[in-house]
Amino acid sequence: MSDNILKVKNLKKTYNNKLAVDGISFEVKKGEIFGILGPNGAGKTTTLEMIETLRPIDSGTITVDGIDVQKYPDAVKQIIGVQPQTAAFQDKQKLSEIIELFASAYGEKVDAKKFLDEVNLGEKINSYAEDLSGGQRQRLSIATAIVHNPRVFFLDEPTTGLDPQARRNLWDLIKEIRDKGVTVIMTTHYLDEAEILCDRVAIMDKGKIIALDSPANLIKTLLKKGFKKEQKVEQANLDDVFIDLTGKGLRD
Repeated sequence: MSDNILKVKNLKKTYNNKLAVDGISFEVKKGEIFGILGPNGAGKTTTLEMIETLRPIDSGTITVDGIDVQKYPDAVKQIIGVQPQTAAFQDKQKLSEIIELFASAYGEKVDAKKFLDEVNLGEKINSYAEDLSGGQRQRLSIATAIVHNPRVFFLDEPTTGLDPQARRNLWDLIKEIRDKGVTVIMTTHYLDEAEILCDRVAIMDKGKIIALDSPANLIKTLLKKGFKKEQKVEQANLDDVFIDLTGKGLRD
């Protein structure tokens, strides 16, 4: 059995005669948190959408746990979970009903309270989606995306717009999902987030992967080139001050 759950080979996507994804190849190991980083327009989201079966592949191949994405998209959808950057729910629907609805789409029956407890929303089980904060909606979105126990879980900029408490709570939740054996693939513009969470990252620019390694190894490679910056080592930062003063607990 291969240790790689995702294999991407020579993947291309063109829009208006411009290569948005330019022949990239990479593999993701089972049970790791893998980050795809890059500036806006680098091809990150397009790459994810092709892997997730949401966008047609122009050329190249993708397999998820040995399943060809182009040939068997429905089979792939059964083993992946997708949490978009902005999730939309029916405002006048209780959280318990939302969880049960998403589970039924996969032919599953679940304990809604159990799933909501796992994302720290158990006390909100009878609340409506419209009453949730931004952080709560993100956690609900994650719960609905993993309700069918996927093997691979995709997150697109999951902590955008969240306050420090909600952001750190979401980091812990992502790690917990990984610890349950789920492979996590994510995009983020927060490089500190990628450095803390990701086992490896692929850095994209202009449709190509220009670097792929662990954050620590990428930093070492930069230092070996002679890179230097002003050294100012602190034992804490303003983010830590904020959490210490206001508490790590979620403000729900």
